[in-house]
Parts: sequence; structure tokens; C-alpha cells
Amino acid sequence: MATLYTLHTNNPQQRTIDEICQSLQKGAIMLYPTDTVYAIGCDLNAKSAIERVRKLKQLSNDKPLTFLCSSLSNIADYAIVSDQAYRIMKHLVPGPYTFLLPATKAVPKLVMNPKRKTTGIRVPKHSICQVLLRTLDNPIISTSAHLPDEEGEFPTIGLEQVQLFDALEKLVDIIIEDGTQLGTEVSTIVDFTEAEPAIVRQGLGWEELQGWIEV
Repeated sequence: MATLYTLHTNNPQQRTIDEICQSLQKGAIMLYPTDTVYAIGCDLNAKSAIERVRKLKQLSNDKPLTFLCSSLSNIADYAIVSDQAYRIMKHLVPGPYTFLLPATKAVPKLVMNPKRKTTGIRVPKHSICQVLLRTLDNPIISTSAHLPDEEGEFPTIGLEQVQLFDALEKLVDIIIEDGTQLGTEVSTIVDFTEAEPAIVRQGLGWEELQGWIEV
């Protein structure tokens, strides 16, 4: 059964954050809010936890996992960022964008696409995510935790958030609740692995890319 932590969205209690990060360092996986949707995550350096996340989401090993970094400079530790990509990204972070980039050796093989050696990275605009990242001092895996309804649509009402918690409370170790409504829009994915950047998924905030990237 997962431990439930209730945190203030804009001013999360540091003592509780410390406790959560200590568990993540030991291999815990969590359900947590982001600036897009609720996500399932763990410490990027916790191999056993990453394997559990893959099993939970039924993701094969060749399916890359997105992770969160605290800043644009932090991204540069894990990905090769071209001058063109940097110019665009600095106008978008923090925000609801996932950037596909060539991975550096710092990215665990369990996370990236083994054939392309690429990775997906986000810099979230969410206070709890940012405090977790700073305290943990490691990137955090971020894969959507939404459970589709019968029509394949994302849930949109408060009751569905309760259902999400109930469905996952025996599968994760930590659930973080911040009192806000469950997000329903996923991130916009921008591919910087080719010569010309491209939007591969239109999600939250994609309109802001007009003028920077051909839509």
C-alpha cells in the first residue's frame, strides 16, 4: 500500500520532500503531479525502480522513458543540445514540453532508445517537481499515469483522480497529492534529433511554438 503525502502546491514542506527523496534513492516509485498530467516516476539512477516503472506501464525495453531535469543547463548533462535547439528551448523552459535529444553517456541504457540513442527530457513548471529535483539532485522519470476510459479519452472530472489513486495505490510506493485538479493535457513533444526540429505531438502549449518551429 502506497504512502500518501499531501503537499502544498506552491510551498511544499521540505521535511516531507526530504522523506520522499530518501525513499526514491532507495528505489521507490511514485505517483506525482506535474504541470501536465499525473506521472509515475522514480530516481533516474535507480535501476530496479526503472524496471518496475516499465513493468507497471507495460513498456518494452526499446521504448524510451522521459525524465525531468531542473533546468536547461541540467539538460546539457544528459543530452547533446545544438545551438538551434538551445535558442528555442530557452524560450520554452520551464514548461509543458518534452524535448527529444541525442543522449549522452550519463543517460542509463534502461531509459533511452537503444537503437537511436535518444532521450526525452522535460523541465517542468511545477513547484513540487522542482523541489523534488533540487532535493534529490537527480533527474526523475516521468511517464503519464492516466488511465483511459472506455472511449480512450483521458479522465476529466475529480472522481477520476480518486479512481487513479485507487488503481495505483498497491502498485506504487508513494502517492503525492497537492489538492489541485488532475491535469488532462499531455506535453507537447519536440524532436531535436534531426537537422530541422519538428513537433511530433501537439499537447499543452504547442501554440507557443508557432514562429519557432513549422507546425
